[in-house]
Amino acid sequence: MTNNIHTLTRADDIVIVGGGLAGLFCALKLAPRPVTLISAAPLGQGSSSAWAQGGIAAAVAEGDTPEAHAADTIAVGGGLVDAAVALGIAREAAPRIHDLLTYGVPFDRDLEGRLAVGREAAHSARRIVHVRGDGAGAAIIAALSEAVRRTPSIRVIEGVVAETLLTEDGAVTGLQLREAGNLSARPLVLAARAVVLATGGIGHLYAVTTNPREAGGSGLAIAARAGAVIADPEFVQFHPTAIMTGGDPAPLATEALRGEGATLINGNGERFMAARHPLAELAPRDIVARGVFAEIAAGRGAFLDARAALGARFADRFPTVHASCIGAGIDPATQIIPIAPAAHYHMGGVAVDGRGRSSIDGLWAGGEVSSTGAHGANRLASNSLLEAVVYAARIAEDIEGRILPSPARLPDAPAASRGGTPDAAAVQRLRKMMSAHVGVVRDGDGLTEAVQHFAGLEREATSIALHNMAISALLVAASAWSRRESRGAHFRADHPAEIPALARRTMTTLAAAREIVAGLSPLPRVAKPMIA
Repeated sequence: MTNNIHTLTRADDIVIVGGGLAGLFCALKLAPRPVTLISAAPLGQGSSSAWAQGGIAAAVAEGDTPEAHAADTIAVGGGLVDAAVALGIAREAAPRIHDLLTYGVPFDRDLEGRLAVGREAAHSARRIVHVRGDGAGAAIIAALSEAVRRTPSIRVIEGVVAETLLTEDGAVTGLQLREAGNLSARPLVLAARAVVLATGGIGHLYAVTTNPREAGGSGLAIAARAGAVIADPEFVQFHPTAIMTGGDPAPLATEALRGEGATLINGNGERFMAARHPLAELAPRDIVARGVFAEIAAGRGAFLDARAALGARFADRFPTVHASCIGAGIDPATQIIPIAPAAHYHMGGVAVDGRGRSSIDGLWAGGEVSSTGAHGANRLASNSLLEAVVYAARIAEDIEGRILPSPARLPDAPAASRGGTPDAAAVQRLRKMMSAHVGVVRDGDGLTEAVQHFAGLEREATSIALHNMAISALLVAASAWSRRESRGAHFRADHPAEIPALARRTMTTLAAAREIVAGLSPLPRVAKPMIA
């Protein structure tokens, strides 16, 4: 059933924050146990899951194995992938695909009725399950949204932002919420015995991104403010082939296009990836993104060329990408597509264990807001949707097996709670600084400037929404400043080598990020109270 924020008049057993794949799947797996699912956007909208074009990686084809899938995941992860986590996820892929089929997801099939599988970058086999070529994300979210609306035990509250996680004695007691379209409205407090964060990533902290506006790092920030351990925040994956026609967010040209033979060329018509990696266009994403970035930086531009590989078949094979191109005045069957790297996926997030539990009692996290150790320093293509459903199911099972403490009372809202719409100019500066200094190529001077800017913004922001954005940006920038090497998606121009001694995951907190700031430059005292 669907309600609005004005119906929040009682304490809740379990609250799931986020209407993307992880949140929807977790709610369905918890049924018939009552849950409240909070979504900033209308259900089925505003989540990166719905925009995913690639599909779900799963070793379901004859001759493929979970062990091979895990090995590919480990190979591209820059030495930071937790091998046990990667293997566990790969082994749970087939049953989770079966679940999605049960919920009505129309995965592509071959002429014999078997699941059709494609190949994407750095996979050693064809193991990507698609829907109409490039529509997997939208189809999955549509099917799950409909299933959620049909489930009486799931109460959906749309148009609500979770802006503060409330805790007492190190355990979750509830959430502070506010209407998404009215940030000056009075906040509401909802008690909860368990909270599942499934709020998505941080892509919209960048000026160039493929992520929806809702992916502004709010879940990461509220967990960090409550003291949660944050893992690997410096590792941000940039999709190498965002379509650059002025959109914000930028439309995505799926990697599957390159899997079907499309090539990358510069403005001179020259292919440039073969000189950078043996797999050329199918090299790991971080390498392709830097190759595209280098061509643009050199003034030659970068383009995706599908004319020979697909031509007239483009519209039928990749209708989503085709529609984006046609809408921008480009016919991809006969013209090359201008591209650039764009913030796409955050390998970092709230640190969780194998059951999705965070360091805060009563707080679980799943999907992109979490960091499980599965992706390391560089995510393997189409592993994100798989990880989301695997951990959503694990979280549901873990919650079912626990006796949750009852909140003694409705928790109080923080005294320094501030509403208000974020200053548009400040948001624009933050996003530009993230792209310029915490982007595809980074260096110490740029990161120092970014860290200091975000720290100042965190202290001085009068809007809690902007405050949360600044915190997430600070966590990413401070950890990128600290990792003085290049590894996976994290590339430091001033430290271009990978250092074996640094082959370990980052575990940090907001307090640790603030210590980095203090070490760089003492912060001036201000009279304004700090938001908790």
